[in-house]
Amino acid sequence: MADEVVVEVEMAESRSSNREAKAKARAMEDEPWVKLIRESLTVKEDEDVDIRVSVFDVPKQLQVHKPEAYSPQFIGLGPYHHRHPELYGMERYKIDAARRALKRLLRAAAGPSHDVLDELVNELQGHDLKVRAHYHRYLELSREALSLMMIMDGAFLLEFLTIHHHHAVAEGEEGASSIWTKRMEHLVDLGGSGTGRKSAHGLILRDMLMLENQIPLFVLAMINAKCSSVSVDEASRRLTLKVTGLMKELCPFKMEGNFPETSCDVTKHAHLLELLYHLVVPAPTDTTENAHTTPPFSGHIMEMQEPEGGGQGQEEKPSACTGNEHAMMQLFEFVALKLKGGRLGKVMKPIELVVKAPWNKLAGMHVESFMSADANQQEITIPSVSELVSSGVKFKPTNGDLSTASTIAFDRKTATLYLPAVTLDGNTEVVLRNLVAYESSAASGPLVLTRYTELMNGIIDTDDDVALLRKRRVVLNHMKKRDGEAAKLWNGMSRSVQHSRVPTLDKVIEEVNRYYDGRWSVKTKRFMRKYILSSWKMLTFLATISMLLLTTVQAFCSVYTCSRWWFGDLVAVVPSESE
Repeated sequence: MADEVVVEVEMAESRSSNREAKAKARAMEDEPWVKLIRESLTVKEDEDVDIRVSVFDVPKQLQVHKPEAYSPQFIGLGPYHHRHPELYGMERYKIDAARRALKRLLRAAAGPSHDVLDELVNELQGHDLKVRAHYHRYLELSREALSLMMIMDGAFLLEFLTIHHHHAVAEGEEGASSIWTKRMEHLVDLGGSGTGRKSAHGLILRDMLMLENQIPLFVLAMINAKCSSVSVDEASRRLTLKVTGLMKELCPFKMEGNFPETSCDVTKHAHLLELLYHLVVPAPTDTTENAHTTPPFSGHIMEMQEPEGGGQGQEEKPSACTGNEHAMMQLFEFVALKLKGGRLGKVMKPIELVVKAPWNKLAGMHVESFMSADANQQEITIPSVSELVSSGVKFKPTNGDLSTASTIAFDRKTATLYLPAVTLDGNTEVVLRNLVAYESSAASGPLVLTRYTELMNGIIDTDDDVALLRKRRVVLNHMKKRDGEAAKLWNGMSRSVQHSRVPTLDKVIEEVNRYYDGRWSVKTKRFMRKYILSSWKMLTFLATISMLLLTTVQAFCSVYTCSRWWFGDLVAVVPSESE
């Protein structure tokens, strides 16, 4: 009995000690969080008052279709993908870049290297709340860890921008052509032609413009000013040239003459992706907000040569469901030809009655809705490029941002649809997807870019549609698999965006549909579908029965020699094989 009591006491003491150990471990885990919260609550800083959140988690409904377009594949920048195992390979390059930045800072300062580092870390810690205010997610990093991470990522980004900006290298900017080039030459394509572009270069460019892979531009400007031997204004000017040069290369839309070079103050923008979005879709003004009625076209038209034959003489492209319809038409023509003469010509009268019957009311469903009930649920209602071209619509490329009413417009008098010239290459899909993700998360006004992607998806169904736009210079396609891959790009975008309404673009879509619906060829085609071909199952059944009856009659007559009596007229017209 005494032994049992001793065992119970020991077990109780063991449980108590385990609880105390767990409590201590939990307290140790909570200690960094408690310290961070206390520092945040006691620090006297008002810099985050006017800072809007600009770095978001990509919405799940966007990420599910193509997650690799939103997660960095080569280098992580910022806290969201910090220290991910698959991105460890680039950490040493970031450390090397930070070391070289500190050396340049050391040359301008008096003191040992660790003092220079501490000074830079302390200065960034003073902006800790401002840095955190840019991120939607709560950052569990300490102030010091966040500052060190910003120094490493910012130094690498600055070094990459400097090498990438060939004008700075040509001008002999300090350190741009010596050790920087040697250490990173295998990561950056230093050739100006873009041929033989290194795979790492393209991966870095794509990762730099992912929504979850951003660092604040003011951090970049601060490190750049500290590590530069020129004045603050000159350092800011050089940084602007580097950043806008990169934006000009990565921007999918051609904006020659409208792209800012030095007038854009990069420090007023949150990060690289936000800056690119601002260039593509500038903040709305009174002019753009009230431009619900499209004025006569006055935008910039790109010089181009119209393809031979224009667009009006091309054959009308059959729709996706016309295979069965075409076969039915051929079958009826064959039967009608055989039964034109003789007593069997009477069979055509009931068939004509069947054809003219309102089968759409009896069936209650058109062939298109039956064959593809959910295929294009998310697409806007607009004809494809092939259908528009066959109805006489012409396409013209334009330059300019998407907020300008004349960039996307339809001129009914000339039947011309104006669309911005867009370049498609290996980076375009990632850039467009992340711009759309940023717009859906941050934009307070109409989702202009999202609506544009919906428009492009609506008019592009196949590679033939891309080919027509490419010939008219609306699409500048540099993708490896050319038109087929480009068509998949636009069709894939439609399944990963939320529908939106933009008055100016919706008006263009409405005008295009009104013009297309008013064409007699379109009206005739729709009449045939609605009243003749909408009940193809019943018509197929009747045609099959008719063919069986004809086969039976033919077999009967071949045995009982009734052809001269029954097919008298037909035999008189058709000569025998011996003749």
